Amino acid sequence: MPIESDQELVQATVPRTRTVVYIDGYNLYYGRLRGTPHKWLDVVALFVDILRMQDSSAELITVKYFSAPALAKFASHGQHSMVAQQSYHRALEALHPDRFSITLGTHSHDRSGTLLPVFDLGKPFDRNKRVRVWMLEEKQTDVNLAMAMYRDTAKGVLDQVVLCSNDSDAEPVLRALREDYPSLRIGIVTPVPPSNGKSAHRGVSAALARHAHWTRRHILDEELARAQLPLRVPTRRKPIDKPPHW
Repeated sequence: MPIESDQELVQATVPRTRTVVYIDGYNLYYGRLRGTPHKWLDVVALFVDILRMQDSSAELITVKYFSAPALAKFASHGQHSMVAQQSYHRALEALHPDRFSITLGTHSHDRSGTLLPVFDLGKPFDRNKRVRVWMLEEKQTDVNLAMAMYRDTAKGVLDQVVLCSNDSDAEPVLRALREDYPSLRIGIVTPVPPSNGKSAHRGVSAALARHAHWTRRHILDEELARAQLPLRVPTRRKPIDKPPHW
């Protein structure tokens, strides 16, 4: 009969904190990944790493990712942006079939344009100087994410929810979870780089932080670099390659 080490015995007796991570994909991309070489991010590996440092008892059950499809006519790289996003989502699903899921919402835009004041740097707001712009809005992501957090908690499938977002629109569901499920642990990971005193990024949303048991104020470059997907992800059919412009 094999003899267990002291470390193995300790690990076996420590209760595991079943944890599900909920990612606002739009917030993660524009808050932390845009303009970096780390877009080909393995979010499962990233949060295994973050949770290991935050709480050694945390057991990552799954990562749930919420976003909306890229629209080629509005994207910087047109059709290539749309294909890149699809490839990224498929790569994550292929690499982590049991620990990653994605829920997509939609986009809406005013086809006749929305009349808004022109921005002139250093000049005051002038309501009489306006221009028509395309107002592109992501729809359903906030609701889909909130519903998933609440329903998963109600089902009793987790002990801890971790939200990766800095969007105060998630505040109502966090408040409800704290009120309705007092034993539930809530963590916040803010998808921004570390502050260097010159950063234009706003700080952690106070509306979210007030309901959390712990808050991670940033994601480091080295953490993103460690958690990159393979350049080529194998599948049962054609392998998925990292997009060239990523």
